[in-house]
Amino acid sequence: MNELYPLKFKPIFKDKIWGGRKAKTVFGLDFDPLPNCGEVWVLSGYPGNESEVCNGFLEGNSLSELTEVYMADLLGDKVFDCFGTEFPLLIKILDSNDWLSIQVHPDDELAAKRHSGSGKTEMWYVIDAEPGAELISGFKSRITPEKYLERIKNKSLASVLNYEKAKAGDVFFIPAGRVHAIGPGLFIAEIQQSSDTTYRIYDFDRLDDAGKPRDLHTELALDAIDFELHEDIRTQYTSSLNKTGTLVDSPYFHTGMLHFNKQVVADYNQLDSCVILLCIQGLCSVVYPGGSESLKAGEVMLIPAEITEIRLVPEKETRLLEIYLP
Repeated sequence: MNELYPLKFKPIFKDKIWGGRKAKTVFGLDFDPLPNCGEVWVLSGYPGNESEVCNGFLEGNSLSELTEVYMADLLGDKVFDCFGTEFPLLIKILDSNDWLSIQVHPDDELAAKRHSGSGKTEMWYVIDAEPGAELISGFKSRITPEKYLERIKNKSLASVLNYEKAKAGDVFFIPAGRVHAIGPGLFIAEIQQSSDTTYRIYDFDRLDDAGKPRDLHTELALDAIDFELHEDIRTQYTSSLNKTGTLVDSPYFHTGMLHFNKQVVADYNQLDSCVILLCIQGLCSVVYPGGSESLKAGEVMLIPAEITEIRLVPEKETRLLEIYLP
């Protein structure tokens, strides 16, 4: 069997009612013939939306085919023991030209009960933001489930939600159960559990392509919502040049930022997980024992668990999100 190497993948493009064109204008990703691209699924094992390798001898193979053949060599022993051949994370790039629906995701327990799948905890890293851009995360004042349903009925829910201004470099952690929405003018990297279960609470009375209101999931959402108030809306972190800084450390994923303008060594000997590198700025070479692969802004790379050290050589100043399973 040929040895594993850093794997790159074809992006999966999705047009959305709220989507824009930054995937093309910022990252040069060609999503034609779609009219817009609200979401780029850059790494996905989700059924029906599986990423395919686009480099090396494994080109054309899907992520599930890789996990079935290479198992722990690709994923790591602990990850494989926990998830088997199901890839547990989904990595996206989002471009919002309008408000996304106000929504919530179930946790693992509720998702298993209703959908035979995992819940959806996620995080956002703001790649770019237009002046005044904002998003919704949680409530700004206490509300009971009964009062919540009243506001759904009279369409006044927005007045009790927590709006946050967002700028490039901001990080927001969105645990399952937190009501949220992304506003216009935001270009975001999203790291999440591999789930596409969304309960739409309110959609600003928009109509779909057939001229009908999009479905709402009022009753399903009620049991999923965390009605508590939270102070930790915006994640605080420190970033140092040529060192990896932690952004989010959750039970579902660890995400760090690696900002570098000279060669750095990434040592993964202490991990028992594959590593995902999402390039959000710049261009670099990823040097591993068997060779080298390039990685540029808008691309993702999966470092198999059996590769325990790489060198990152920038051709210009580069920022990578570094993601692995804890």
